[in-house]
Amino acid sequence: MKFNVQSKLLLNRLNAVSKVVSSKNAYAILDNFLFELQSDRLVVTGSDMETRLTTNIEVQNVEGSGKFALDVKRTINSLKELPDTALTFEINDETLAVKMTYVNGYYDAVALNGDEYPEKAANANDVRQFTLPSKSIAAGIGHTLFAVGNDDMHPQFMGIYWDIKPDMIVYVASDSHKLVRYRQTNVTPNFERNFILPAKPASILANIIERNSEEPVNITIDENSATFENADYQLSCRFINGRYPNYNSVIPEDNPYTMAVDRMTLLNAVRRVAVFANVGGLVRLDLRPTEVVLTAQDIDHSTSAEETITCEYNGEPMNIGFKSADVIEVVSNIDCDGVFLKLLDPARAGVFVPSEQKAGEDLIVLQMPMMF
Repeated sequence: MKFNVQSKLLLNRLNAVSKVVSSKNAYAILDNFLFELQSDRLVVTGSDMETRLTTNIEVQNVEGSGKFALDVKRTINSLKELPDTALTFEINDETLAVKMTYVNGYYDAVALNGDEYPEKAANANDVRQFTLPSKSIAAGIGHTLFAVGNDDMHPQFMGIYWDIKPDMIVYVASDSHKLVRYRQTNVTPNFERNFILPAKPASILANIIERNSEEPVNITIDENSATFENADYQLSCRFINGRYPNYNSVIPEDNPYTMAVDRMTLLNAVRRVAVFANVGGLVRLDLRPTEVVLTAQDIDHSTSAEETITCEYNGEPMNIGFKSADVIEVVSNIDCDGVFLKLLDPARAGVFVPSEQKAGEDLIVLQMPMMF
């Protein structure tokens, strides 16, 4: 086999595919990229058995066809040291000796037999297909991924829940302390289904699609897995098994008191006072009609901080505490100039929402308070 490819293009695609590869694989072959030469296309695959990412690269001066596997780390490290230059790959079909030639030199390596690489699992029953714009998927993942949990005892919280309705898609994530519900009402799948997309493939998917593009992503789902495909990549992954809780039942419907505040003003103030918070990161909000006083302290180290910012608050004076890291995450992921915090009392969950919802979108974030 023989083909030519640009080193920078190959490196960029391999970097993306490498995100799938685990540092501890059950099978040694999974420490490698699978290369498949098909006519004028080089198909590169990475997998950890649960998630599989494939990319197609156009190549030139092709001779022969076949498949071989090369070590992930060594291949990427060798390409990193090259300028953007033409590479010629020559693979001995008998010995699998690989020679990568560039303008001033060459690399030698020995590949593994590509036939040993695991095949992609066939689709199970009840297959559905639909298409979404890249920016819709990017928004759904971007608004929810930060809230995904990491507790192995509650695996259903370790992914993003897709609740597909005929006239909308609802993305939900929770770590049991906070919950995000993001509705997209400007998409119409025309069927009902739900699944939990694990955090790892969700993060990879967000990185391989255009965040602000109408480029279509073709989605195929069955009982156990999903495949997302655009012009350059194909990502397949298994779902997280388990029943997701009824997320609507935990979102308060009757929080009567609302604080309206500039988003960046609140975010920066929390960041400043949080430097002086204790190990738990408690920041207190003392809400008044025209201002909110933020305080934090660490008794063990005799440090404290206080800052006052302007707001509009329509309720009784209230003192409520939140974990500073959670507030920073929540407010950072609201894409709006202003934010509303809706409250009932200091022991009940607060609800953060943008001051203005975008057309076709509905975002709400529930955050449990910290007691003090």
